[in-house]
Amino acid sequence: MSLLSDIHRAVEETSRKLLQVSVPPVKYWLLVDTLEKDERDPLVRRTVAECATYPPRDKLLRTLGPDGTWPISKARKAAEDAGPGPPVGWTYVTILRNLQLLEDMKTDREDGHIEAALERILGWQSKEGYILGPKHDIFPLPHYNGYAVRNLFIYGMDDDPRVKRLADWLLSIQRPDGGWAIPYLQDVKYLPEYKDMKTRNFLELVRKGKTPRSDPKGFEDVPSCIWTTMMVVRGLARGKDYRPRKELLRGADFFLDRFFKPNWHTSYYRSAKYWTQLKYPPWPGNGLTALYLLTILGYGPGDERMEKPIRWLLSTRHGDGFWWQSDRPHVQKDQWITGFAVDVLARCARNQ
Repeated sequence: MSLLSDIHRAVEETSRKLLQVSVPPVKYWLLVDTLEKDERDPLVRRTVAECATYPPRDKLLRTLGPDGTWPISKARKAAEDAGPGPPVGWTYVTILRNLQLLEDMKTDREDGHIEAALERILGWQSKEGYILGPKHDIFPLPHYNGYAVRNLFIYGMDDDPRVKRLADWLLSIQRPDGGWAIPYLQDVKYLPEYKDMKTRNFLELVRKGKTPRSDPKGFEDVPSCIWTTMMVVRGLARGKDYRPRKELLRGADFFLDRFFKPNWHTSYYRSAKYWTQLKYPPWPGNGLTALYLLTILGYGPGDERMEKPIRWLLSTRHGDGFWWQSDRPHVQKDQWITGFAVDVLARCARNQ
């Protein structure tokens, strides 16, 4: 059978089964994104109402405080307080992750204290546009800034000048090969005088300003980082004014050309095994995340580079028609993974 025939059969069979058993938010995205049902459709409207009372969504909204933060464990709070404080620490990570989960569960900016959480993120923005943290306050991490801009875009803040400044900063540090890398750790650290140095000692030199400047336009002999690039594209691709830009296609080409290959950098998810790990929520990404991004950017069967990844995705579908989490099957997480998989396949077919 042809690739398109295999795709259509998998989408039809799995969508029918998933529709019968899925939790409300998975059902909503299946109906609207994959099956392209109108928001006025009675089933869609009923599903939206079910999403509003979905217990995991309700719990996350109830625990989000008026200050835009979620409570964290005492141990993590103590560690955070002992350092420079947010955005360095677990408070920032928790905001980013929970905002993503809530949007997946059909939550809007006006719900609960979502607006306060978004403003909390932007309150940490530097005059250059980036946000420091959550690992340290020495230099900005592009992958976390990509995660931040993704959350800001998905809650409808495309036109906010602060959000545009963050997105533009990310574009300004794109490297000549089309990708992105972690400053200092994935460029300056490779210089002969630092390559054998322990990371903590190297970072202390960076903190003291005793190393050369990290320059995204320099170090052209060092490739960008697959997963950092994916996180940045993952964020920018959600912005209506940024998705069509050629810079994103260059970033997408960077990780598509390296699909299934190990990351060049040992400092961040080196092994090729991360491509084929299915999990929800995906962090920093995997092959399914890559295909989701590629298909929303318009890639499809017409690009010969897509065939092997799409056939891999089809091959990981189990006999019950579902995709399962790699490390430990989980009923609800498997629903989310399956929903993303059929959405990718359906969109890929539409992109022909």
